[in-house]
Amino acid sequence: MALLSGYEWRRKRERELIEIDLIPILIALYLCVNLIAACAFAGDKRKAKNNSWRMSESTLLVLAFLGPFGAFIAMRIFRHKTRKMKFWLVPLFLGIHLALLTYLIITFL
Repeated sequence: MALLSGYEWRRKRERELIEIDLIPILIALYLCVNLIAACAFAGDKRKAKNNSWRMSESTLLVLAFLGPFGAFIAMRIFRHKTRKMKFWLVPLFLGIHLALLTYLIITFL
């Protein structure tokens, strides 16, 4: 095993620290995006019941793409947008995210 110079050792150590410290931040960010998506669907359902101004479908779909777990759960709990064909994409988004998360877990653990 070759010895690393001081500079190389520091660079390697910095990369390890970044990888370790970044994972919890990314997980927290992903959970927040899913929570925002769930709240958006819940808020839109509440506004639909009150006949008030609502969020656009494209905004809801973008949030569903970024946070499909929250969007899917909110769709089921609040029975919101379940009959619209566009929103049949949400389970597809969920499947894509599940596949990517499975790949990342298998690859990096």
